[in-house]
Amino acid sequence: MDTLRRFETISEYNAFNKNETLHPLISVVDLSKANPRQGSRMYFGFYTIFLKDVKCGDLVYGRHTYDYQEGTLVFMAPGQIAGINSNGEIYQPKGYALVFHPDLIHGTPLGRHIQDYSFFGYQFYEALHLSNRERQIVLDCFAKIEYELEHAIDKHSKKLIVATIELFLGYCTRFYDRQFITRETAHKGVLERFETLLRAYFQEDKPQTIGLPTVTYCAGELNLSANYFGDLIKKETGKTAQEYIQTKVIDLAKERIFDQSKSVSQIAYELGFKYPQHFIRLFKQRVGQSPNEYRMLHYN
Repeated sequence: MDTLRRFETISEYNAFNKNETLHPLISVVDLSKANPRQGSRMYFGFYTIFLKDVKCGDLVYGRHTYDYQEGTLVFMAPGQIAGINSNGEIYQPKGYALVFHPDLIHGTPLGRHIQDYSFFGYQFYEALHLSNRERQIVLDCFAKIEYELEHAIDKHSKKLIVATIELFLGYCTRFYDRQFITRETAHKGVLERFETLLRAYFQEDKPQTIGLPTVTYCAGELNLSANYFGDLIKKETGKTAQEYIQTKVIDLAKERIFDQSKSVSQIAYELGFKYPQHFIRLFKQRVGQSPNEYRMLHYN
């Protein structure tokens, strides 16, 4: 696992897996054509989506190991590093990888909103687990792309290829929505832990030492990627994770405003605001009154 293989181009990755390069910017890689190999870490300079057919070692991503089972889709954005830990054993890769370079989608509608597909920022252990029906839809999309790659390039090629990638990513968005619902019980637990985390955060001196809790901080404490955590909170509550944190901050502020011995600046500092005016602005946006107006109106 010490070796880092770098793949900057589609043709380099195709050559590594014994696949022909039909297009310099995109490929549907049949991993079963590759030679048997040991696990290694790999850097990808392009979008990479793995569809695994059988278990063949554990995927390692950052500090986490992910048990990479049959019918799993894993998404990687350019610049990410991952690897297979085969525990020193030789294994035969199987399954498929859809790889495409950012240059393919530059100037297209997909290129303009590729960041909306937040699952490219998920960790491997937040992968998409497919039903047999869903897996078939994925393979159908891959087959359509392969058909276009094997067809002589004409004026329609790029448009049809990019449209099919967009169709595929649209299905993946739907499948993730399904997964959020089918794993609702587990996700309820995350929401409860999020609540507990925020409560504890404000009971300690963390706001004064490290400031307001961020989405990234909360996600990290809950062992989730910021993207997955944000999508989960949005689906569970209808609010973004940032809005949820702000609501909690405003609720606490309303309680503390009734302590007449504390100035608004003091309350802002206690809650983690670096500048009181930021607190005042947020409070007015969310409540419709300044903290002092709220205090005067509601203090008996």
